[in-house]
Amino acid sequence: MSIHTAAHSAPQAEPGPPAPHPGARPAAVATLARCRDMVEPALRTAVRELHPGPRRIASHAFGWCEADGTPRAGGGGKGVRQALVILGAEAAGAPAEVAVPGAVAIELIHTFSLVHDDIMDGDGRRRHRDSAWKAFGTGPALLAGDALFALGVRTLAEVGGARGGEALGHLTSMLGELVHGQADDELFESRPWTGEDAVGLGEYRAMAERKTGALLGCAAALGPVLAGAPPRLTDALARAGRQWGLAFQAVDDVLGIWGEPVRTGKPAHSDLRRAKKTLPILGAIAADPSLGARLDQLLGAGGVSDAACLRRAAELVEKAGGRAYALREARARVAAGRDHLRTAALGGTPADALVALSELLLDRQL
Repeated sequence: MSIHTAAHSAPQAEPGPPAPHPGARPAAVATLARCRDMVEPALRTAVRELHPGPRRIASHAFGWCEADGTPRAGGGGKGVRQALVILGAEAAGAPAEVAVPGAVAIELIHTFSLVHDDIMDGDGRRRHRDSAWKAFGTGPALLAGDALFALGVRTLAEVGGARGGEALGHLTSMLGELVHGQADDELFESRPWTGEDAVGLGEYRAMAERKTGALLGCAAALGPVLAGAPPRLTDALARAGRQWGLAFQAVDDVLGIWGEPVRTGKPAHSDLRRAKKTLPILGAIAADPSLGARLDQLLGAGGVSDAACLRRAAELVEKAGGRAYALREARARVAAGRDHLRTAALGGTPADALVALSELLLDRQL
């Protein structure tokens, strides 16, 4: 199935969640662990340079400590983006070590975006713990996010030389897209479910590519840039990363409606509570335009907290095929990313690791 077909076909019934290739998960988990072990020491060193206040909040956001500073075993996230940086360098035939500054920078920027995103959305939970603003207050959390942003930019700037300059250009371009996409996502919440001002699928996709696709695309590009790879390879990996970012967002949108709180760390139907215009909903409305009016009645433009209304809205979206639509698109985006690797004639162990990692995006249980 082509990505064009997946993006525009009408929703159809489809059983169960998307499933990755049976061998993808063990290989991808091992890759994530290897990349974390390589990057985390440098990431911790960078964070130690921050002022003690933002440093504690950042350490909490990374999952390294509790809110009171007590050390905590394990980390916060999966590390998909830092792994893309490392694998990109290896795909270019370079030692992974050359990409570590890029991996550190992308993790700093990603965590900055999560800290600020939780403030904007009013999300009090992140990875089954209080989010930064909930634990430390809005002002301190904003400052910590700003500190992470500045540190991420500085980390790449300190690489220096032509490769460092090119990498910094990729990062700053992505940041502009990220802010644009986040602004659109927030504005969409106040728009109606139906009528001339309703959000369309085209607008959603442009927002998602900026908000999520650009970050993964940048991560995939930084490794080959720092390795001195030819533009053909860098562009192919960047395009693949963007597709995988859209797959990530599509699955995230499904979890935002039907994800189990014990798994997501967020309340049930969290996206419906805020009237977020996400892919399952917009796909369902495209198949059944009358659904928009019913969602307007149930949720209004700003969302609701009534559990019965939220449950009914989720049922209507699923019945109209919205869940199946989003999962089909996630699969198609993962496949489109693999196509970009083939176009660049990228093969071997690094390419296999990238494919396994992309398929893990369809299995969000880490």
